Amino acid sequence: YIQGMSIPTLSKRCLNGLTARTTAILGSQWGDEGKGKLVDILAQQYDVCARFNGGANAGHTIVVNKKKYALHLLPCGILYDSCINVLGNGVVVHLPTMFDELKQLDKDKINYDGRLLLSDRAHLTTACLMEADSAHETHKEKALGTTKRGIGPSYSAKASRYGLRIGDLKYWDTFLQKYNYLNQRVVQDGHKAVNKEEELRELKILRDRLYDNKMVIDTVYYINNAFENHKRILFEGANATMLDLDYGTYPFVTSSSTCAGGISTGAGFNIGKLETSIGIVKAYTTRVGSGPFPTELDNEVGQEIRRIGHEFGATTGRPRRCGWLDLPVVKYSHMLNNYTSINLTKLDVLSHLDEIKVAVRYRLNGEVLPSFPACLDDLSKVQIEYETFRGWKQDISKVKNYKDLPKEARDYVEG
Repeated sequence: YIQGMSIPTLSKRCLNGLTARTTAILGSQWGDEGKGKLVDILAQQYDVCARFNGGANAGHTIVVNKKKYALHLLPCGILYDSCINVLGNGVVVHLPTMFDELKQLDKDKINYDGRLLLSDRAHLTTACLMEADSAHETHKEKALGTTKRGIGPSYSAKASRYGLRIGDLKYWDTFLQKYNYLNQRVVQDGHKAVNKEEELRELKILRDRLYDNKMVIDTVYYINNAFENHKRILFEGANATMLDLDYGTYPFVTSSSTCAGGISTGAGFNIGKLETSIGIVKAYTTRVGSGPFPTELDNEVGQEIRRIGHEFGATTGRPRRCGWLDLPVVKYSHMLNNYTSINLTKLDVLSHLDEIKVAVRYRLNGEVLPSFPACLDDLSKVQIEYETFRGWKQDISKVKNYKDLPKEARDYVEG
């Protein structure tokens, strides 16, 4: 049922990232597919781990040495001494959140000196932008179900050309002028004023830490120079394809480029040099917040999947909406990202079910849709064709080899 999803098999390309020089880990659905787990596995073998999009709205939960780390801004490679971690120019950075995450590393004596680098072109998320985001979400007719972390307003300020960049912090007097203008613009848009003096005191302290520790650099040059010097680079996607500003279920999307193309715009690295692109696919589908969800299970089955799969947001704790695996979404995601392989996650969550459904195609007015529709009115009217698979009704959580899975589980995977 994944006809047309030809995975590239060029002999010189590594399919799974284990030996590749450059690899991207990308979410193929609406997020929360388990990207962090694979990034964590691979980061131990890479020289550089780079974020290229999003901000503190992302959430990767990693367990290392029986300790849990909920990372929102820091790349997963920060936990490994051999890996340099980069926040690229496409990331929006809330500095207090980043330094709060670093406190846990300090507590656990994880040394990150010289291993965390921020792009001087990356934009800052400040209190007034978070206030604007929160105010927008309080209006139910306008609410999109965001995390209220200021992500959308940060990218809006960037696009409107009055945003603040991390590089602006270098010259504090000039930064103050730009900071005041940003706050003025946000207040003019009808949002509540924030305590600027308090925020500036904190920003000055954090700014000094950044520059004293040489954490702010030209990451575009750094990443490309690392590539020229044969370093291995891992690009860590945040959010997922169906939340992409251009290609997702707009307007119920994030505000950045979440697809492979975002590596070029958000890290300054030409994706023609990308060797491996791995699509993370959850064995069912989830999404957080508002927006269309064709295979949603708003019933006891969906609730049980949520309970067993612990489907609650790492950033907000919100319960995730759950539904059947949606192959039109996965095929569309592959078309955009050209995956060399797919990493299927959380198959064991479905082990309790007698039967499992998979959406294999959409129809609109009786016609099969060749791709995922852009118009949400069309999406709300699609008829979904499902294939039904027998459940395997046994615990597979300890299975290490694919051949040891029950036949029914293998049938589900192979379709």
